[in-house]
Amino acid sequence: MDLIEGLTHRRSIRGFKPDPIKRAVIEDILTVAARSPSYTNTQPWEVAVVTGQKRDALSHMLYDLAAAGTPSNADVPAPKTWPEAAGERSKIHNINRFKALGIGRDDAARRDEMRLQNFKFFGAPCVFFIFMDEGYGPWSTMDMGGFTHAITLAAQAHGLGTCLQASLTHYPDVVRSFLDIPATKQLLVGMSIGVPDLNAPLNAYHSARMAVTDFVHWYD
Repeated sequence: MDLIEGLTHRRSIRGFKPDPIKRAVIEDILTVAARSPSYTNTQPWEVAVVTGQKRDALSHMLYDLAAAGTPSNADVPAPKTWPEAAGERSKIHNINRFKALGIGRDDAARRDEMRLQNFKFFGAPCVFFIFMDEGYGPWSTMDMGGFTHAITLAAQAHGLGTCLQASLTHYPDVVRSFLDIPATKQLLVGMSIGVPDLNAPLNAYHSARMAVTDFVHWYD
């Protein structure tokens, strides 16, 4: 896969086939992603790869918490506000996504059903939980972003799709306890990964992007 092609066509997948991923493929993806740059080569990333019975059990636990309306206790709280332009982009994105799925703005039941699919990992056979030790500072989140994006591209090169999910960080204590991970490890993001099911309704929607002229300032 050409790198430019991968960057251009990468998108979030929200519907996967149940086909398992070979461990060697996962190891290759993470080996490639580990070449990502990091501040003074600190390499702050740690990854929990969850499959099989562990994946199913953790899915049930997180789904039940979310379905019961248990408040999030994320290590990295969600933003309460956005800059005006970003807030408008987010609003339009959500409106268009529900519209593409035929879900009305007042259809609370179906909207909630869609939200809960996050905790079923959209059917993906594998999920990554990506951690960073609390000893790292804010700058290291730049490194974590680069590493995470590298995973999505490496996965795509193997014919796999990914979905980055903030929702999978809502109950970090539960995830850490279930996976026997120290409390000093901050859960930054979850990622479902697997073979894309292109017939899944949630994969019919493609999000829009700003034009270069909207975010670039030139100085000659």
